[in-house]
Amino acid sequence: MMQVLFFAAARSAAGTAQLSVPLAELPSATLGALIEHLGRTLEGTTPSGLTLAQVMEQCSFLVNGARSEAEAPLQDADRVDVLPPFAGG
Repeated sequence: MMQVLFFAAARSAAGTAQLSVPLAELPSATLGALIEHLGRTLEGTTPSGLTLAQVMEQCSFLVNGARSEAEAPLQDADRVDVLPPFAGG
């Protein structure tokens, strides 16, 4: 199971700080597939009305502590951090 940790606005929209996701739930073992899956399955919003999918359009992603792009491969034991932009850059 991958561990997905949400921070700031992503946490608010996801409705949780952490989620376990089985790699088998994704159509492919990539970060992009995980992002799409989370955006479709988690339906919460931020107080300003942004969905998780909208928040994640602006996010950076770390896979096991390394900044990663959508094509990054994933494995079942990975940790993925979802980091929205923070004030000041």
